[in-house]
Amino acid sequence: MIDKDTLKRLEFDKILETAATFAHCEASHEGALAIAPLHSRQEMELRLGLVDEIRKLTRLGIALKLAPFEDITPQVRAVRPKGAVIAPVALQRFIPTLRVMAAVAAQLSFRGDVPLLLAEAGVITGFPDLLNPLEHTVNEEGEILDTASRLLADIRGRKKGLTSRIKKRLEEIVRERHTAIFLQDDFITQRSGRWVIPVRMDSKGMVPGVVHDVSNSGETAFMEPLEIIGLANELENLVADERAEEIRIVRQICDWIREDAEAIQQQFEALVELDILNCIATLSDRLKSETPVISDTPTILLKGARHPILTLMGKDVVPLDLELAAENHVMVVTGPNTGGKTIAIKNAGLLSVMALCGMPVPALPGTVLPMVRSILVDIGDEQSIEESLSTFSAHISKISSIIEHADRGALVLLDELGTGTEPGQGAAIACAVLKELQNKGALVVATTHLTEIIGFVQRETGMVNAAMAFDRQKLAPLYRLVVGEPGESHALEIASRYGLPERVVTFARGMIGTMEADFHALLRDLKEKREQLDRTLAELSEREEKVGRAERSLVDRRDEAARLVQDAREKGLLEAQQIIGKARREVAGLIDEAKRDKAREAKEKLDQAAREVETALEGLHPEEIVDPDQVAAGDILFVKPLNCDATILSVDRRGARARVRAGSMELDVALSSLLKPKGKEPKKVRRQRAKQQESESAAQEPATSINLLGLRVEEAIGELEPFLNHAALDRISEVRVVHGKGTGALMKGVRSYLTGHPLVAEFRTGERFEGGDGVTVVTLR
Repeated sequence: MIDKDTLKRLEFDKILETAATFAHCEASHEGALAIAPLHSRQEMELRLGLVDEIRKLTRLGIALKLAPFEDITPQVRAVRPKGAVIAPVALQRFIPTLRVMAAVAAQLSFRGDVPLLLAEAGVITGFPDLLNPLEHTVNEEGEILDTASRLLADIRGRKKGLTSRIKKRLEEIVRERHTAIFLQDDFITQRSGRWVIPVRMDSKGMVPGVVHDVSNSGETAFMEPLEIIGLANELENLVADERAEEIRIVRQICDWIREDAEAIQQQFEALVELDILNCIATLSDRLKSETPVISDTPTILLKGARHPILTLMGKDVVPLDLELAAENHVMVVTGPNTGGKTIAIKNAGLLSVMALCGMPVPALPGTVLPMVRSILVDIGDEQSIEESLSTFSAHISKISSIIEHADRGALVLLDELGTGTEPGQGAAIACAVLKELQNKGALVVATTHLTEIIGFVQRETGMVNAAMAFDRQKLAPLYRLVVGEPGESHALEIASRYGLPERVVTFARGMIGTMEADFHALLRDLKEKREQLDRTLAELSEREEKVGRAERSLVDRRDEAARLVQDAREKGLLEAQQIIGKARREVAGLIDEAKRDKAREAKEKLDQAAREVETALEGLHPEEIVDPDQVAAGDILFVKPLNCDATILSVDRRGARARVRAGSMELDVALSSLLKPKGKEPKKVRRQRAKQQESESAAQEPATSINLLGLRVEEAIGELEPFLNHAALDRISEVRVVHGKGTGALMKGVRSYLTGHPLVAEFRTGERFEGGDGVTVVTLR
């Protein structure tokens, strides 16, 4: 368990704050801020895989179609009780969310290269049969539109005309000579919802009408002339009818939302989770992060690791290489002040937390981070005035707690170990703490300035010294970690550089014992040899990197070639399918016109060709088989004979069959015909809501119109073909095809089908009163 104080000390909260800025919804913003270490390696690798697939889409130039959307949880909760109705402004909040759902669903539905995303977000469909009525019902201000229903548009038209008549008549009245002499002014206005004219109080009896209000001065009476009272009453009736129709429309939409409330909430939560994953992916792209290897063994291997916060600040970060393996799982880092020791151990801790949260880390490929249960840190000044603790007492208190909780599943980070008291005793305590933590099997990274600790670590098996590199000529830190050798504080050199008088520095150097001077001289010799070895290794590493880049380039070219071949094949098959569809329509026209047997034979051959193309397309996206032994009652699986998802009612394992229910239909099917669910409902269920919406106006709907809302393109074409044939036989010159706006896919499919159709002379987009972009008006030959 990693407590919040530890995460804050490692500054993980700043990472999350940056990630949350990429969220598209308040719910996903809060979710990004709440990201915490996961409990199992499988969860971490799953999230890393999901983030990697999102980043892969981004690299292909097809980033997820996420846009700002609303948190609809309160609205879904409010509409759940039976008969509950919410305000139109609350209904409007569903529109941006459903639009984003629909865009994401359309983007992912046909992709075969993101299996983890399909499993995670495949539940998202977007509810097009709910989005389309909402878009025609409420605008961005939450006002009900005229397009919500024909009756509402008719009422509002009559209301507008009647209001115009009333205003016109009142304008005529105020200009009439026998009335104008009794008026206070020649304007008309409204009082209590009634149209009135201003009459002088002393003349109100001279103008026939009803007084609805009196001015503050008491000199003007606002009167409704008698001759418009009938018109005003009629207007009041229209206002009441308008309100009643608005209530009916809102109630109907609330009923539809209530029917799908559970699915809507489920899809919204999936969308929020997808947005959180996109926040992590965007941050990873910003940091140029890579997916680390999660190790079950106590191992840390950082390759070219960059501190994420410094990177986000635009600092020129020196990459950190650090290795802590099972044979040496205690490391003590030494070096000068401001040399980067604390940044180095905080970086190791912060990247470990990011990996535990399933986040890529800013390091080179091959970075390994441990699957630890806890991260225990003592970093910074813990002095507490309230608890009367000195810096040393606070450090000892913290270290005592760390020792109590440390085990093989812990990563321990200790900064400035042994400081705060007399150096000899502080070093002794520090060495004892390191030995105790080593015995407990914890991974330990500590920093210190004390020479006694360096000597102890050098002698102990399982412990290793490391140093922050320092340029002795320039007296400047290099911020590079060198494992295997201790470092020097270079305190005298730094003191001299920053202005301490030379006589003071010389006196201090004379105070250093001969043994310590010899020790530091030995360190300098070791470092010079190490630098020579580093230069040789750097040259070898550069050559190896060139070879690796060449190998990766060859692999990338091979994968790109394979992808291009598959895309070309799929494109060719789709074009063949379109050509066959067009030819099929022409043959169908010939059959209706001449009923020739040869035309039927041609159509059958085309149908066979179409089936072969569909089979080839399905081969590019193989179906996900379900293990028959894992099928149980209550599961929802895809049934191939029904071409939709269905609920498993019972399983007969001897007969290898199952009883399923799809909508109101039940039947037995073979277990081998069951696949993983695809979110595809029975056709009858998909059309139920559209039929309910049309039920009130079905009797008035002219035979010259067809409603294709909610259908897929191939289903819509299947219904549109016989409709055009019958319309042509009935000698109807013009028909309306209602397909809605939505994502535009259905509209494009319908208009592509109409182009070049033998029965179609021309077609156009509907006028505003005909339905606008959601309708295509077709003129037949």
